[in-house]
Amino acid sequence: MSSMISLLNKFIFLNILKWKITGDIPTDKKLIFAVGPHTSAYDFFVGLFFRSHLKMENQIKFIGKAELFQIPIFGLFLRSIGGIPVIRNKSNNSVDYLVNVINDNQEIYLSLFPEGTRSKVDKLKTGFYFIALKSKIPIQPIGFDFEKRIVDFGKKFNPSGDIDKDMKHITSYFSKFNGKFPENGLNH
Repeated sequence: MSSMISLLNKFIFLNILKWKITGDIPTDKKLIFAVGPHTSAYDFFVGLFFRSHLKMENQIKFIGKAELFQIPIFGLFLRSIGGIPVIRNKSNNSVDYLVNVINDNQEIYLSLFPEGTRSKVDKLKTGFYFIALKSKIPIQPIGFDFEKRIVDFGKKFNPSGDIDKDMKHITSYFSKFNGKFPENGLNH
């Protein structure tokens, strides 16, 4: 059944939506996928479809608000397709929790949206950066461009520890892409 869903996702990605992939597809064992710009719920589906196209359903995991995973049946569905629930508040250390998830897996690409919301924001959240830094794994920026219909694999890098410099690099990378609702993008 899962191979049929994978084929369907691939067909939708390539033939119905007519998206393509650019850049170098990674072969690392572990990465943080920083995906943006995040302007729409459609981003989630593009992610599902492109990971099926790459045959990486088992390797690419994603995080989501814990509240979504508490919805009966929907929570089971999210877990079954690689979702990891995260409680986002000051008393819960999501970074350490996700570092442990990465350390407990032989191969994992942890995918997340650094904007943290589909609404307009002025800056990226930094949790993904500290997850990569503490896990000692690279960050792979990925751009979703709805205008050109591309998923772009940017140049991966190891966090330098200079968060301001590294965040400017990622923000600059995302500025090249048009989300589904460009006005909600970081640089608009």
